[in-house]
Amino acid sequence: MRVSVFGLGYVGAVTAACLARAGHEVTGVDVNHEKVAMVNAGASPVVEPGLGDLLAEVVGAGRLRATSSGEKAVADTDLALICVGTPGQANGRPDTGAVAQVGREIGHALRGRVDPYTVVLRSTVLPGTTDGVLIPALVQGGGRPLDGTARVAVNPEFMREGSSLQDFAEPPFVIVGCGDPETAALVRSLYPGVQAPFVHTAVRTAEMVKYVSNAFHALKVCFANEIGDVCAASGADPHEVMRIFLADRKLNVSDAYLRPGFAFGGSCLPKDLRALVHAGREADLSLPLLSAILPSNEAQVRRAVEAVLGTRRRRAGVIGLAFKPGTDDLRESPMVAVVEALIGKGLDVRIVDPSVALARLVGANRRYIDEEIPHIASLMCDSVDAVVQHADVLVIGSASDEARRAVAAARPDQVVVDLTRSAATPPGARRGSRAGAR
Repeated sequence: MRVSVFGLGYVGAVTAACLARAGHEVTGVDVNHEKVAMVNAGASPVVEPGLGDLLAEVVGAGRLRATSSGEKAVADTDLALICVGTPGQANGRPDTGAVAQVGREIGHALRGRVDPYTVVLRSTVLPGTTDGVLIPALVQGGGRPLDGTARVAVNPEFMREGSSLQDFAEPPFVIVGCGDPETAALVRSLYPGVQAPFVHTAVRTAEMVKYVSNAFHALKVCFANEIGDVCAASGADPHEVMRIFLADRKLNVSDAYLRPGFAFGGSCLPKDLRALVHAGREADLSLPLLSAILPSNEAQVRRAVEAVLGTRRRRAGVIGLAFKPGTDDLRESPMVAVVEALIGKGLDVRIVDPSVALARLVGANRRYIDEEIPHIASLMCDSVDAVVQHADVLVIGSASDEARRAVAAARPDQVVVDLTRSAATPPGARRGSRAGAR
């Protein structure tokens, strides 16, 4: 393919060199004439192991050249990769000015072009940037709607400085966000030698995945460091503790607990978090990450209450009361907190949870129910139908069979607030929000 790469920093220079190595005819574009001259001389404009040798090889073979003219680069190619920087501003907002500038430049270069051209955003951008910045810039530069002349996709990179060449060849996946399979297939063809899963998804999903990945990487670093601090203060070997911790691939290093849903609760997680933070305080340690987990969890509960109150309905039916499906444990259940808040706001609440109903008769939690939350126990119903008939708003607190039956039986005039984030929503329904009118 004939490919232009706009921006010859870390991402652009590595991307251009690796695409040329794969056999594509690549034109690098940068407003910095010094970078352009260095690439044309086969020298690396950035410090990255192995990049200088690769640039010398592909430039020498005639598969890569650089220019400061975006107009010429677009005229000579069929696809453009935008790899310009999006530096953070003082308030954290990424500066997308370079993305807009390149978009206008490409749009202007496409004036009068008949053959379709593909524009691929590879820069790290927040969801909405393609729709709100790049596409308007292309339209502004071209002086007309895209109307098929320019096809747009998002293709974020997952390369680390210091190992970019290896990461380009062996990424965790190749992700392309766009609206049509034809454009996705075209972008996929850029990477013939890359052995990695290919993911075709929505534009905004592709934009967000890079941020989620980096946030989780940062979270892991801070988690390991804070645990190391607590271990050292407690006389435990931090490296041995983490070695054993990492050996658990079922729960610790896995996809367990990494699905968006509702708050955690139960007899273990809240109690043990408090104990760990307490141990840190006793050792005069600052543990901001670990100390923020419970407040973050409590914020989920507050947002859930606000979502229900926001429906302006007074009769609520709650599906699920225990801290998770299949248990009768109500200790620190977030749903108990939600129900108590709704009662406090004057809502008429009814609840169904078969496990909790059984516990009232024979379970170990009978005393807790009768002594600690008798006002809630009196609101329990024996069937899903009874709760659905009572409610103007259904609150789904567990991804259970009862929840799915309740959603299926919901009337058109009822509002469903699904705190499990659509785990109980029927196939084909809108996913991803806590509340949806039906």
